[in-house]
Amino acid sequence: MSSVDRARTVKREVRSQLLRWFDQHQRALPWRQTKDPYGVWVSEVMLQQTQVDRVVRYWTKFLARFPTVRSLADAELADVLSMWTGLGYYSRARNLHRAAQEVVAKFEAELPDSVDALLTLPGFGRYTAGAVASIAFELEAPLVDGNVARVFSRLLELDGAPGDRKRESALWEIAELLVTGPRPGDWNQSLMELGATVCVPQNPLCLLCPVRTSCSALASGRVDELPPPKKAAKRKRLEFAVAVAQRGDLVLLARREEKGLFGGLWELPAAPLDPGADADAALTTLLGARAVIGPELTVLERTLTHRDLFLRLHPVKVGVKLGKPPAGYLEWRWVPSAERPSLGMSSAMQSAIAEGVGEG
Repeated sequence: MSSVDRARTVKREVRSQLLRWFDQHQRALPWRQTKDPYGVWVSEVMLQQTQVDRVVRYWTKFLARFPTVRSLADAELADVLSMWTGLGYYSRARNLHRAAQEVVAKFEAELPDSVDALLTLPGFGRYTAGAVASIAFELEAPLVDGNVARVFSRLLELDGAPGDRKRESALWEIAELLVTGPRPGDWNQSLMELGATVCVPQNPLCLLCPVRTSCSALASGRVDELPPPKKAAKRKRLEFAVAVAQRGDLVLLARREEKGLFGGLWELPAAPLDPGADADAALTTLLGARAVIGPELTVLERTLTHRDLFLRLHPVKVGVKLGKPPAGYLEWRWVPSAERPSLGMSSAMQSAIAEGVGEG
């Protein structure tokens, strides 16, 4: 029997068991207290690649600052990125801002209640569209994330490595089959909740699982081997020469073009370095021949999801009057310490400023 056929067989029993469990054991998360499509959408974007505890803190503050789609659309991107500082994956914030502007322009400031329409918006993939459509609008829209994929793999004994095309197709077919019925939004949330709290990657709590009597992997003793581990992506080394320029309380900061890893964020001006490249030459090219580059202060190392980041800090002297911003930046200026916390900035660059400049 295929995993899809098993899903058809156990659907009624599993759905009722899991929804009852969800009603009794779901975590009290703030976005579960609202059906506002905008609030649901923001939570789903924040939850991508970010731990729930951190999102709880950010979601409440973000909604207080931008309480409606229109307020988000009308905001400056710099303000949005500032509120996002510390969450990482800043392309999410840029897409959220762009999508809000499209919602205002195309849908009269109301998120559309159709999966097809949601998929036309920046940052909306199949998962996000399914989450918003089912949770906010109670549409029978499927979704698959890492937690759901793990639950399905074990519950229905679905073989295949993460990323395998046949496996991914089966996962979405199963999701579409099982979401059909009452309370599709709660159903999708119950799957994600089970994967996050019980059917976890290591040492799953099978004795506490509400659907253990239907779990094929538990019956066959394969829980620990399903799903197989995802092949680790090759890590990329990113190295930058970073300019630390000060004039009393003022620090020279620049805002990146709105694309790429740190797009739209403020930072100490930085030049990418190839392995073995000369940092002085890179910073001179970036800042101009009149810049005076001092010896390296320190090297900061940070681990990103698929990258190892190295920031080589150098004291730099430049003229008070600034010309055209360096290549790759939209603007640059001298910024007082009191203003720096309000600027959208990566955690790595905040550390670089604290290390190279201090807070005075």
